[in-house]
Amino acid sequence: MEKALVLTEGRYLTTDGKTAHGLVRYSGRYKIAGLIDSTLAGRDAGEVLDGIKRGIPIYATLEEALRENPDARWLIIGVATPGGVLPSSYKRIVAKAIKAGLGVVNGLHHFLSDDPYLKRLARQSGVEIIDVRKIFYNLRIPFTGKIEDVKATKVAVLGTDAAIGKRTTAILLHEAFRNLGLKSEFIAMGQTGWMQGFKYCIVMDSIINDFVAGAIEDVFYRAWVEERPDVIVTHGEGSLLHPAFPGGFELIGAARPDFIVLQHAPGRVVFDDFPQYRIPPLENYIRVIELLSGKPPVAITINTQNLTKEEALEWADRIESETGILTRVPFYQGVEDIARLIASKAMELGEVRVSEPAGAEVL
Repeated sequence: MEKALVLTEGRYLTTDGKTAHGLVRYSGRYKIAGLIDSTLAGRDAGEVLDGIKRGIPIYATLEEALRENPDARWLIIGVATPGGVLPSSYKRIVAKAIKAGLGVVNGLHHFLSDDPYLKRLARQSGVEIIDVRKIFYNLRIPFTGKIEDVKATKVAVLGTDAAIGKRTTAILLHEAFRNLGLKSEFIAMGQTGWMQGFKYCIVMDSIINDFVAGAIEDVFYRAWVEERPDVIVTHGEGSLLHPAFPGGFELIGAARPDFIVLQHAPGRVVFDDFPQYRIPPLENYIRVIELLSGKPPVAITINTQNLTKEEALEWADRIESETGILTRVPFYQGVEDIARLIASKAMELGEVRVSEPAGAEVL
């Protein structure tokens, strides 16, 4: 894998930094050599994010990062901003990176390859600007109903808010199924998943609305036909009840998941980026999911933002007691119990057979 630096200046420890968060935790396309964020310089990106050292240093400047990583080949825009606009202060850093011979990977709605200045610089330096959303912008696939031919157990992680860790929990579930001896495939629904290198991926919010359902169906169908997995795991974008980023309905309708896991952040009171809107009660989401899919979530997972370990575990116990739904804190408890529950229920329905290697461990 080619080395990449990730630009998060001033935003790594905000929900805008979720692209960088995903790449720090998992990257199969680029080797992440460091982050650029002067507000956290000198620290380890993994330790800052979740207390786990990952050997990814944070640099104060691009120049410092390049001095220690002269073989870096890419600069990745590591933020997902409201509206998908490049922060004004970032353009100067992007221009410097291009002049230094780095290609640019950008997941924003703001296409950098359309910027005349950056386009000219890239041509002069002989490097590429990859706008990930552009790759999927002209996708025109109608929904056909072939999702019914997909016989794998389909699992979707949806959330009570945007930027709540749905993709991370889905990846953990994918790995947990594999550790149970099942053949699992992961389908990414956003630009970060493409950057992480997952084989099956669409960028849902770059596709014209009329073709979103068809794109979802098609990527599930391709994963099924080409891999014949026991389980397919995916994640929603946005949130079912978020006023600005509504999402999840497309997955329920087009992918027709057999099981839904609901990610919840008890430490949040208001919606991401819109503090004037309070997050509705958890039971509202449970009812919505049951009405739309025909059954309640199979499990609930807890995002630990603004919570101590003790508080997060207490919330999990309380929610499980009140709802009767298996509830876990992935960061502290893993998701193996959830994977086992889903596998057991799928086996009862005759969908999969489960082998459990002795000593199997989950991330």
